[in-house]
Amino acid sequence: MFAWLCVTLGVAFGSAIIPIISIEVFVIGLMTSESGIPWIAVGAVVAVGQIAGKLLYYLAARGSIRLPDFLHDRLHRQGPPSPRRERWHLRTKRLRGWLEALRERCHRHPHWMAGTYGLSSVFGLPPFMAMTVLAGLMHMKMSMFVTAGLLGRFIRFSVLAAAPAVFAGAVH
Repeated sequence: MFAWLCVTLGVAFGSAIIPIISIEVFVIGLMTSESGIPWIAVGAVVAVGQIAGKLLYYLAARGSIRLPDFLHDRLHRQGPPSPRRERWHLRTKRLRGWLEALRERCHRHPHWMAGTYGLSSVFGLPPFMAMTVLAGLMHMKMSMFVTAGLLGRFIRFSVLAAAPAVFAGAVH
């Protein structure tokens, strides 16, 4: 059982960093094939792995983690602006304005961001990856980020892990 929980932690961490890995499919497969693993333990392990992985995105969006040189240099190039860069700057002007207005709203109403992020961690709408980055951009308190994320992910994956057992009991 302990080995499966360690594997689950690794897959959860990996799926938080690489979104094409589906932790949901892994949890359902695990719970249908291994009957001795408590669903609550799976929910807790997945929550910890997911938030640990998303913490990297959060810290990068906040500016606390320096991106690799090839990304950092590309994003923060100095020098004369190229025509391509000027066009990009004009195209993203509205988005930057929207993000700035959102940042201001989040600073005035910190519970609004925490509530939206918390709901996203449970339901996945708005997309949890986007909310993670947005939480970093808005400089959400790290304690709030970790607490709301862990609680929401724990609820989501505990219910998901318990679902196969519920359906298996209903069939027999």
